[in-house]
Amino acid sequence: MVDLKSIKDPAFLKTLDRKELEALSEQIRAFLINYISETGGHLSSNLGIVELTIALHKVFDSPKDKLIFDVGHQSYVHKILTGRAKDFHTLRKFNGLSGYIKRSESVHDIYEAGHSSTSLAAAAGIEFSKKYLGNSHKVIPIIGDGALTGGMAFEALNFLGNYPNHQPIIILNDNEMSISQNIGYLARIFNQIRSKAVYRKVKAKSLKLMPNFLRKFSSKVERGVKGFVSNNTLFDDFGFSYYGPINGHNFKELIKYLNMAKKANKPCVVHVLTEKGKGYKFSETDVVGQWHGTGPFTIESGEPLTTPSQHIYSWSKIISHYLIHYKKQNPHFNVVVPAMLAGSALLEFQEIYPDSIEDVGIAEQMAVTMSSGYAISGIDVFTPIYSTFIQRAYDQVNHDVCRQNLKVVFGIDRAGIVGADGETHQGIYDIPLLRHLPNMTIGHPRNATEAYKMLNYAFKQNKGPFAIRYERGKTNYDFSQPITSDIIEPKWEILKTGSSATFIGFGSILEPLKREITNAGLDVCIIDAKFIKPLDETLLKTVLSETKPIIIYEESSLLGGFGSSILEYATMHNLSSSQITLLGLPDEFIQHGSKEELLKHHNLDVKSVIKTIEDVL
Repeated sequence: MVDLKSIKDPAFLKTLDRKELEALSEQIRAFLINYISETGGHLSSNLGIVELTIALHKVFDSPKDKLIFDVGHQSYVHKILTGRAKDFHTLRKFNGLSGYIKRSESVHDIYEAGHSSTSLAAAAGIEFSKKYLGNSHKVIPIIGDGALTGGMAFEALNFLGNYPNHQPIIILNDNEMSISQNIGYLARIFNQIRSKAVYRKVKAKSLKLMPNFLRKFSSKVERGVKGFVSNNTLFDDFGFSYYGPINGHNFKELIKYLNMAKKANKPCVVHVLTEKGKGYKFSETDVVGQWHGTGPFTIESGEPLTTPSQHIYSWSKIISHYLIHYKKQNPHFNVVVPAMLAGSALLEFQEIYPDSIEDVGIAEQMAVTMSSGYAISGIDVFTPIYSTFIQRAYDQVNHDVCRQNLKVVFGIDRAGIVGADGETHQGIYDIPLLRHLPNMTIGHPRNATEAYKMLNYAFKQNKGPFAIRYERGKTNYDFSQPITSDIIEPKWEILKTGSSATFIGFGSILEPLKREITNAGLDVCIIDAKFIKPLDETLLKTVLSETKPIIIYEESSLLGGFGSSILEYATMHNLSSSQITLLGLPDEFIQHGSKEELLKHHNLDVKSVIKTIEDVL
């Protein structure tokens, strides 16, 4: 048995035989289940890629050969094999091991990515860099079948296949899922390829029977055989040599075909079939993505360690509850979602209204522009996209929605600090990204009732694009109560009066802050700036005309954010801004850790805010 915590680099794999590799794979699975049950993290994707990762490190020579993981949440096995098992108790914790590829952690971490569909384009740059460096290393991007729905993956395939003098080795990790089940025509193509794996045997026999003088034309013969048996794959049509599909849990097959690809003289694809969640019964049967990313859990039962309190729901669930209610009243209503059905709590909506929701896959640009098509046809449409992913569709939000002033209601899910997923997933850039776009309205409710009033405004009164931000955390609401029919106006609300200072903010911090300020006996006015854009100019002008200190708070990037918009307003209207203190996130990428730890670290938790208020009084 290998002492996983004593591993320093993957070189030891070169000496292991197949039985030893199989034993190692089972050992790593048990290690992953044990540690992720305590820390939380991405379980299924890593359990499914154990043998493949081991085989890659056995056949190739990292870090000389460049392993590029698409997304990076499938890199836990890679971390173990490159000397980080000893640190797994800190996984995704503040100042601990990242849940993604992190270049500062190891020389074996070649390229950082938290958003999918990037690996092939990155591999193109690294591969083409060899013409300057003169190196003979191999470039091996590992991409999941779900990530191929991302447009940039196809752009890279189109580019790379046109250069037979370069030899990237694309590993297609095909588990028939991305986070949940894959959708679209591409998924059907993969199903057809999987069903005709007999091609490999025919190919092998055809090469044995082929006369020597024809072997130099083997690639054309190969395509002919393949076309006769199962049609050419899309990878053949892009110009790649295609190997597969092969069993991603069989070391004999993996090592054989990886070595074949290593010796190939042209771009190639190794199509590997894996079972997402393999080795843990609960994750093996998961088809909705419950075990893709999980919190701490009990291994024996699969139950989470924390039991939710009554009437406490995720913000995604709160919004989804409204959508079901709205659909009952409005037949001409549709939801378009880019791959996050489970994450956005839309499975119940899909079950009730399967013909009124489209999952377009990992394709945020497609989701936004498709939604513009619904809107221009007079259909109400809701498009939920994580804050970190709306960045990928900026051009479409700008040109296709805002420029045409179309009524697309965007759900900006996971807005603010998201915690353990770290830099690539913090929802702190959507305000600077969206607020400068003409026609865009942005709101952020402090509780569920306010969210429902805001959605009533977005659908029933507002005529243009609307972005409602909501957080990753949970809030209180009783689903047995009817959803309010009240329509909020795009104005701010004074939650507490006070004459010593004014606090302006939005979101879930307001109610606990109000309690603590009241308990502390501070004479502070609290304003809920629930509409980030447009500003409530009437109330804002009154506040800025006063001489008392003003604290402006946002769980978002300060640069170009909500506070910046207030400073801009003050400058443009010749109002004083010297009394303003801005609280928000600095000009840096925010690391992983719990939300509570990160807010405290950046002086944005309730206790730190009260100290700031006391300091300025």
